[in-house]
Amino acid sequence: MKQIIALLAIISLAFTGTAQDRMTAELLWKLGRVSLNDMSPNGKTVLYGVTNYDVDANKGATNLYQVDVKSGEATAFPQNIRGAHYLNDGRITGTLDGKFGIYNPENDSFEQIADIDGAENMKAIELTDGRIMLLFTKPYKFRLTTADQYPNLEKANAFVFDDLMYRHWNEWNDEYVNHLCMAVYTPGQGAAKAYQDLMGDEPYDVPIPPFGGSEQYTASPDGKYIVYSCKKKTGKAFATSTNSDLYLFMVETGNTNNITKGMMGYDNLPQFSPDGRKMAWVSMPTDGYESDVNKLWVYDFAGHTVNQPLNEDYVQDFSWADANRIAYIVPKEATQQIGLIDLTEKENNQARIITSGDYNYTSFVLKNNVLVASRTDMNHAAELFTINLKKGTAKQLTRVNDEIYNNLNMGKVEKRWVKTTDGKDMLTWVIYPPNFDPTKKYPTLLYCQGGPQSAVSQFYSFRWNFQLMAAHDYIIVAPNRRGLPGFGKEWNEAISKDWGGQAMRDYLSAIDALAEEPYVDEDKLGAVGASYGGYSVYMLAGIHENRFKALISHCGLFNLESWYGVTEELFFANWDVGGPYWQDPMPKSYLTDSPHKYVQNWTAPLLVIHGGKDFRVPENQGMEAFTAAQLMGIPSKFLYFPEEGHWVLSPQNGLIWHTEYFKWLDQWLK
Repeated sequence: MKQIIALLAIISLAFTGTAQDRMTAELLWKLGRVSLNDMSPNGKTVLYGVTNYDVDANKGATNLYQVDVKSGEATAFPQNIRGAHYLNDGRITGTLDGKFGIYNPENDSFEQIADIDGAENMKAIELTDGRIMLLFTKPYKFRLTTADQYPNLEKANAFVFDDLMYRHWNEWNDEYVNHLCMAVYTPGQGAAKAYQDLMGDEPYDVPIPPFGGSEQYTASPDGKYIVYSCKKKTGKAFATSTNSDLYLFMVETGNTNNITKGMMGYDNLPQFSPDGRKMAWVSMPTDGYESDVNKLWVYDFAGHTVNQPLNEDYVQDFSWADANRIAYIVPKEATQQIGLIDLTEKENNQARIITSGDYNYTSFVLKNNVLVASRTDMNHAAELFTINLKKGTAKQLTRVNDEIYNNLNMGKVEKRWVKTTDGKDMLTWVIYPPNFDPTKKYPTLLYCQGGPQSAVSQFYSFRWNFQLMAAHDYIIVAPNRRGLPGFGKEWNEAISKDWGGQAMRDYLSAIDALAEEPYVDEDKLGAVGASYGGYSVYMLAGIHENRFKALISHCGLFNLESWYGVTEELFFANWDVGGPYWQDPMPKSYLTDSPHKYVQNWTAPLLVIHGGKDFRVPENQGMEAFTAAQLMGIPSKFLYFPEEGHWVLSPQNGLIWHTEYFKWLDQWLK
């Protein structure tokens, strides 16, 4: 049976030792990482996971919990169900010891309901007739390997490619594609073994790689329809397009229709309303623009009508609350808030934002008029909160990390509006050290955000952690420069094809404004960032006019010409920098916005960090920058992680990352 545990004890196994007064890198890895799974249909309990990392073992493990929404009493499940979701009767579907089935928490029993070799990304949809439709993916071999072609050369290790997308983010493409499949479990008839491949001989992946999951497919409550998102392109076409579509598979006939034909950007996240009469999804209008506005659309099966009910610039996530209401997440001035729209209202585009405050609501569930959401801010990792639908007030439901946070002295986070060079107001976060003394002078860091179109919001990073930087007695300046969502379409789109222009001037406006404060040591300024933020550091290195005395660039783009030739998602490069460098005339970005053009102006010490499996910004970018710094006589260091991609995910590598990061800053700014 389940064991009732106190909320404050959830973290106790992961945290031992004396009280800390400031955040450390080691404490970051001790924090439990809370993930929201599901809410019971009656809105009384919530399933959530907590991932804890073992630094010595260099890996993490996730445990499943259930919390009572009213009392806040948490329950630890003796069985660790992966991908857990509720059925209507309170039982739970998920994977246990590699088997997909139904867990009954009342008697601690588990019934396997699917027995299909190679099934992945399993999703259970409860049908109105009592059966359960199982949607999952299976790999199918579509290409020959060199081992197939050269069976006598057993010790050879080679790949042969004749088209693009031969690798993606951090993996090389192989001979397999993943197809969406369907099976049906009927209670009392044993685990489902027979299944149907819905895609036949099509050489396309579902879900869309590299980050898609089971959120990209679903079925109607009556089991008549299955809808999935797919980018039915290969090779160069896949590399240069973002045009995915939603495909409606009719179970009775086996026919498939493209229901978003003519919608040219990403179409994703299909969801049927609880009564099955409507289906909603999000869509971007422009092919090739991965950061386009993400609009909510609704299809009404009864009237065969399509409606765009929201006037929001960017819907990040959504969920049906009932047959007529949809809740959603949108960026608002460097935060993420939850809104609610009633489709029965006579006037379109009238929606209500429920939440407020300097927080990021990152995921949510809404059932039986009970709203529970995961929330972060710059000082706190994700915890779950109940939200009052009328007042928008939030009450903390889980307290996984209280034992750590209650022993920390954290610095203040301040919101400022800074004037830019073109007279705009730019929201800039300023994070102060614990026990900040305005009579002292502090070294100060300009934080450069990646994306490039990812807001500097109230996120909580386990690497670029502002409280950790502040705990080392640095002031952090984090501007929402040009090209970030939450400030209108024009502000968001201003970055494309102008990477080195107004966005760089915005950065300098922010750091110059803070440098005027008496507590900022203008002789000890640094700039740090990753991805486009890493690019920004390289770019600023050549134009900062001796403002900065230390620079750190992680997975930054250094030479736009060589980067174009080695990156994989060319739709991103085509949209944001203007296309290939061999065009006539050559796109402006290569002439004015490539950091390698300004190396002759470098003066500040530079730490370069890169991962060997980063195929979006491949390692040659970091190597080129390090080589340039060395030959220019600039104090420089190269931190290289052969097994990491665009991010650092291993605990021990993460600790090395933070150690080298602060060693470099302390060496040049203190």
